[in-house]
Amino acid sequence: MPWKKILKAFLFPPLWLMLLLTPVAIVLVVNALAFLASDSILAIVSYVLAAYMLTVWCVQFPRLLYAFRAFKQENKFVRRWLEDDRLRVNFSLYSAFVLNVAYAAFHIGLGARHRTFWFYSLGIYYIFLAVMRFFLVRHSRMYKPGERMRAELRRYCACGYAFLLMNLALACIVFFMIYWNRTFVHHEITTITMAAYTFTAFTLAIVNIVKYRKYKSPVYSASKTISLAAACVSILTLEATMMTTFGGETMDAATRRLFLGLTGAAVIGTVVALAIFMIVQGTKKLRLLKAEENTDGE
Repeated sequence: MPWKKILKAFLFPPLWLMLLLTPVAIVLVVNALAFLASDSILAIVSYVLAAYMLTVWCVQFPRLLYAFRAFKQENKFVRRWLEDDRLRVNFSLYSAFVLNVAYAAFHIGLGARHRTFWFYSLGIYYIFLAVMRFFLVRHSRMYKPGERMRAELRRYCACGYAFLLMNLALACIVFFMIYWNRTFVHHEITTITMAAYTFTAFTLAIVNIVKYRKYKSPVYSASKTISLAAACVSILTLEATMMTTFGGETMDAATRRLFLGLTGAAVIGTVVALAIFMIVQGTKKLRLLKAEENTDGE
C-alpha cells in the first residue's frame, strides 16, 4: 500500500541524505539553543528535524552495523588496520603530534592577537608537548616496539625530565590565573562543549595508559602519559572558564582564587609525580638492561 512505501521511505532514507541532514540538524539545534526563543518557528523546526534524524539513525543502526561488519571483512585495507597493532599506534602518535602542533600554534596566535600572557603560556606548554611527541614519533617510525629497548628507555626518561621543565610554563599559567585573577568568559554552550571534550580526553588518557602497557614499549607509554598531562591542564583551564561563565555572579574573587590554586597545585603535583615515576622507572630498567648485557657478555 502507498502508506507503507511512504513510511519506509520516511524511516529509511538514503545514506547520503542522512549524512547531509545530520550536520544541518546539529547546527540548527545549537543555534536554536543559543540564540532563539524556544517558541519561535525556526527553533521548533530545528527540534523536529533533530528528533527525526535521531529516530532515523536509531532505526537504521542494525542495518548499518551489519553493512559495516561486511565491509570490514571484505576490505583488505580495513583488515590490515584491524590486524596491524603497530599501524594503529603509529597513526595515533602521528595524529596526536599534528593536533598538538596545531593547538600550540593556535594559542600562540591568540597570544599575539590579544597580547595576553595567558595564551602565550599555554602555547609554550603545548610546544613542549609537541617536541616530546616528535622524538617519540621519530623513533616509532623507524623501529618496532621493543626492538631498541635502550633507546626507548632513554626517550622515556627524557620525557620525564621534560615534564619537570614544563612545570615552569604550567606554574606561569597558574600564577597568571590566581595573582591577576584573569580568566575568559565563553558562551554556556561553548563551555559545556569544552567540558565534554575535556572529560572525554581525560578518561581516554587514563584508559590508554593502561591499555598500551600490553605492548611493553616505553615510547608508547610515554606518548599516553603526555596525553594525560595535556588532559590535566585542560581540566585546569576548564575550571577557570566554568567558574567565570557559570559562577561569575555567585562566586567572589577570593573563592575563585582558592579553587584555582588548589586545582593548579593538584595538576602541577600530578605532572611532577608522572615525571618522577618516568625517570625512576626508566633509570631502573636501564640499569637492569645493562646488568643483563654484562651478564651475557661474561
